[in-house]
Amino acid sequence: MKPLPQSPLTKLAIIGAGSVGSTIAHSCIMRRLPVQILLNDIDQKRVEGEVLDLSDGTFLSNTTVTAAQPQEVGQCDIIVITAGAKQRPGESRAALIERNYQIMKSVLDGIKPIRSDAQLLVVANPVEILCHLAQKLSGLPHNQVFGSGTVLDSARLRVELADTLHVNEASIHCYVLGEHGDNQFVAWSAGHVGGTPLLGFDEMKNIDLAQKSQAVARKAYEIIDRKGSTYYGIGACVSLLVETVVCNTLRLLPISCYDPKFSTYVSTPAVLGARGVLRQVDLPLNQEESQAMDKAVASIKAITQKYH
Repeated sequence: MKPLPQSPLTKLAIIGAGSVGSTIAHSCIMRRLPVQILLNDIDQKRVEGEVLDLSDGTFLSNTTVTAAQPQEVGQCDIIVITAGAKQRPGESRAALIERNYQIMKSVLDGIKPIRSDAQLLVVANPVEILCHLAQKLSGLPHNQVFGSGTVLDSARLRVELADTLHVNEASIHCYVLGEHGDNQFVAWSAGHVGGTPLLGFDEMKNIDLAQKSQAVARKAYEIIDRKGSTYYGIGACVSLLVETVVCNTLRLLPISCYDPKFSTYVSTPAVLGARGVLRQVDLPLNQEESQAMDKAVASIKAITQKYH
């Protein structure tokens, strides 16, 4: 019998071969995603080394990994951007945004022309603001440009709650919303476990919700203080997002996406699939949470309004 024809692998470009970019590639390989990873970085020697190292793990998977030039990146199905500037000691947020704008412009100009049906996934921070910049600079539709948002924050929250409630974290539906940053908040009032309101559980009655929210928000700083940077968690989360697009699984995830209700990018639950962001899902927030969302939106808009 003749072998069945193989469908072409989805081309997944990862811009940035540092700790985050290479860990995303590794997570995709371990998840056995049917993708061809094209790794790109201005440090060509680093890219070559990462490709040699990562390729040693591809025997476990259908995934392949190669080095790529910028022109190849623009023709990929999914383009993940991890390249971004870190805040310098004493640097203002505005100055950091301006440096990141220049990096994003350089990256996107370098990979043009970009496929009109490409999905652009932003991982660099501040992710909501960089999503706004990426959409403007790329010219792609809003639904095809999205970011990792508060997926990792929400995963951290669910792990914390799983320990408290003694249930599997997959049974817990509770989201961190707003932004992946100082203005993030937990939608406690909309949380539930197996259809039962989260706050109705006896184990939650003596929990300091503000302290729990703060612990989730500060976890990245705790990791950075001990080892310098974070990458395993975000690598796992981004590989999940890639799988959601490649396999069209239509997962509901708190990603950075353009919300017409706010006319800006914000971290909110949205349905993701092969054609990008399909719809946002509004959670029934209480008054305090609605005010927290408005605060996050105002903070994002205050910065992005100069980049129309």
